Amino acid sequence: MSAITSPLNPEAQKVVAAALQGALVDLLDLSLLGKQAHWNVIGHNFRSLHLQLDEIVAAAREHADTVAERAVAIGANPDGRSSTLAKTTEVHQLEAGYINDGKVVAALTDILESIVRRMRERIEATDEPDPVTQDILIAITQDLEKHHWMLQAQR
Repeated sequence: MSAITSPLNPEAQKVVAAALQGALVDLLDLSLLGKQAHWNVIGHNFRSLHLQLDEIVAAAREHADTVAERAVAIGANPDGRSSTLAKTTEVHQLEAGYINDGKVVAALTDILESIVRRMRERIEATDEPDPVTQDILIAITQDLEKHHWMLQAQR
């Protein structure tokens, strides 16, 4: 069995792999929480929020795939297992059951804000060791900030 070699030196690979793994966990958890909210949202803004949550989930899933594939391209193994998410997520979790639309907006706004903050830290961390990964993280952060803005405007 052959391994994927890295274009990065071992120290750079370690830093970039950690940034990508953290981003992967954030994005996968965002996609799961987005679906949880999508299924359980109630209230006057149900329909528009229901559809908006699907957009956030689709974006998170697409970005998670990009992040995981970048990790493999630099010779790192992405870990998107549910057990890994449960142990390592820093994302605030939603309550179970029906959630009023206002609470969904507030919770997802806060969740996106925290993810964006961590993504910006990863952008800084990957500046020197891997500008290619940094570009990917910048594009993802731009999209997450757009979703954050659109939710925040509904508060």
